[in-house]
Amino acid sequence: MSSLMIQSFPVAALFFCLVIFSEFHFSASKPSGFSFNLIPRDSPGSPLYPGNLTRFERIQRFAKFSHARANYVTSVSTTTRNLTLNPDNIFLGIIPDHWYYIVAVEIGTPARQVYLMVDTGGDQIWTQCEPCKTCFRQLYPLYNSQASSSYRKLTCDHPFCSSLSPDMIYLCTNGECVYSREYFPGSVTRGVPSLESFKFHNFNGGPDFISPSLIFGCSNDNHNFKFSESGMISGIMGLNLSPDSLVSQLADHINRRYSYCMAPFSEGTAYPLTLRFGEDIPSHTGNVQTTHFFVVGDHYFFMLNLLDISVNSNRLNLPPGVFQRSNSTLGIFIDSGTPITLIDQRTNIVNAYELVILALQIHYDTLGLVRTAHSSGSEENYELCYNDKPDFQQHPTITYHFQGADYTVDSKFMTIRFGEQGYFCVSILPGNGSSVLGAYHQQNMRIIYDGNNNSIQFYPENCAGDHTIG
Repeated sequence: MSSLMIQSFPVAALFFCLVIFSEFHFSASKPSGFSFNLIPRDSPGSPLYPGNLTRFERIQRFAKFSHARANYVTSVSTTTRNLTLNPDNIFLGIIPDHWYYIVAVEIGTPARQVYLMVDTGGDQIWTQCEPCKTCFRQLYPLYNSQASSSYRKLTCDHPFCSSLSPDMIYLCTNGECVYSREYFPGSVTRGVPSLESFKFHNFNGGPDFISPSLIFGCSNDNHNFKFSESGMISGIMGLNLSPDSLVSQLADHINRRYSYCMAPFSEGTAYPLTLRFGEDIPSHTGNVQTTHFFVVGDHYFFMLNLLDISVNSNRLNLPPGVFQRSNSTLGIFIDSGTPITLIDQRTNIVNAYELVILALQIHYDTLGLVRTAHSSGSEENYELCYNDKPDFQQHPTITYHFQGADYTVDSKFMTIRFGEQGYFCVSILPGNGSSVLGAYHQQNMRIIYDGNNNSIQFYPENCAGDHTIG
């Protein structure tokens, strides 16, 4: 199968299959909704909090994370996952040390808390396990499967491990179900797919959500993970639509829906992101925009069909197919794990990034602002910057015209102010092979992922009350 094939029907089929699988994994008690927080790695409540960075340093880190994340999306969305009889050949490429969110969960019986990096486009959930062959530095005790009364190994006849099943994502080797993931050349985790109790602390103050039998990776052979330097991270949690991700495993418990609302960034700091599942998603009676997402290849990223872009009310009238990739007329990934939006500068026919920047430049030049250069030759710099004026607020909006829906970014989220230096920059970076709608352009927007009809819904919302400061 082509790695760029649009797979809308397989996604629907995937969720249908998960209804059957979840009956095997979960008890009869089916909570209809719950919420928990994802912690930005640079926020004060993060175990990776870097200390008192200046606002300038925080904003530059946004750009660094964004470029790294976009490179990852571009890389894995144009390759096909390799699965052979050699477990060392199961891989998923990624750049280490550039995940943006962290989650705290409790695992096992008795429960032990661990911190996991969150891969918003990733699949597997895994944590370091005893007895360990090779493990990276961890300050708190490793999860011990032998000390947990709720632990079970996944067997070779499970659909995720059986060569007779189309859903095979692990391998049976010498009578044992195993996996091996390479996230970057040399960064590898290996272990045993397992079932265990996971506890998530409910943001709403209600009862914590406990999944008594969640599939995860018990990793006992781990090499070259850069986040090991902190000693606080134990593994990774994937949130895409792969069958073994958290979202997919909970499909029938959450009515195949989850949501978040990105609170406005403050002083270069992102607030915790509250993930709401099922009936914890607030209802809305106003105008809800809906567009369909597509899965590209076998990596389960969320891609939206982007047709055109407007700056203020001026449509750029980009030619048809400008965002076309191979045989798929698609346009932009939506990813909360990418801080800053990137627009591809390698699009077909014309340079979409260049045209958007030109339209924004004309807007500011017409208002008499003076452009300033703040470039050190690093790709992490913002290109379009102007000397700031006291109380200047005449920033434009940008509208992404998706198939069936218009997504308008509020003008106050179109720029990032470098107050100490006296200038502001447009909050868009150049993409090198892909476009990504990042978190900064998702501020004060309720985003709902609906697996029932493969759609993303959105509407403006004051998101300040949808997080806790951590």
